[in-house]
Amino acid sequence: MKPYKLIKIIISFLCDKEYPNLLGITVFNISIGTVFYHYVEKWFWIGAAYFSVITISTAGFENYSPATDLGKLFTIGYVISGVGVILGFINAVYHHYKYQNKK
Repeated sequence: MKPYKLIKIIISFLCDKEYPNLLGITVFNISIGTVFYHYVEKWFWIGAAYFSVITISTAGFENYSPATDLGKLFTIGYVISGVGVILGFINAVYHHYKYQNKK
């Protein structure tokens, strides 16, 4: 695929009226996890953000894990809600790309 075509697809996705909602929900979800882990687990901001992203993307690297019971309970709910949000976002990106690529 030529670079200009990829840029055109990205711009068309950014202009799609559903994109801001999906992006907003995704960023909000990651932000909630980041703030929670920063204050409850006492992790640095970057570590908290990193864990939030790898947790809801189901990558699940083992270098971080919640130490508190509250952190563990939050993570259970966070995974259940976050995976759906991330999959919805990825699905929207994929379908938009597929539709634009057919044009």
